Amino acid sequence: MNIKTNLGLVLIAAFMLGGCSTYVERLDTQEVIDLSGAWNDTDSQLVAREMIEDSLSRPWINNFAKAEGKDPAVIIGTIKNLSHEHINTNTFVANMERELINSGKVQFVASSSARNEIRDERADQDLNATDDTRKAAKQEYGADFMMQGQINTIIDIDGKTQVRFYQVNLELISLKDNRKVWIGEKKIKKLVRNSKLRE
Repeated sequence: MNIKTNLGLVLIAAFMLGGCSTYVERLDTQEVIDLSGAWNDTDSQLVAREMIEDSLSRPWINNFAKAEGKDPAVIIGTIKNLSHEHINTNTFVANMERELINSGKVQFVASSSARNEIRDERADQDLNATDDTRKAAKQEYGADFMMQGQINTIIDIDGKTQVRFYQVNLELISLKDNRKVWIGEKKIKKLVRNSKLRE
């Protein structure tokens, strides 16, 4: 083989290897990037922030504080994903928890799964920890209200264009008497044009 042939083979090999390489770029976590039009981190943060702000601006919170003389204690229950796509509701719940706790307007109670883990730790302490560091059982802070909700979608497709409509509904329910003290709704609509969409 002559030098030109060898050089050509090297260039082809380099091109092929370069085409298979992975490119990674670090991004600002606050930057809005919408690649597919599906529910994403921006939607989760935006909806959580707006809905929690709305819930804490309504009369129920002042009515409770006036009647009971303390801030209400809130827990987040089940958020159902009834949409057409996979949505990580755990991330959405974490965003709402952060907004509730950081508001300073409510006490926040851990989820049932977190409470069970903590109860296991207390039971272990009861057997193994010293008297002065052991945490007693039956000292938990009971929630006054539970937030529940669901995420729904409607997808409208025409050729390579689609409209993705998201509707998030949340309710705040009194654990004492099952009264609904707040109902919130947030809608998101996205127009997506994609050459890969089915005809």
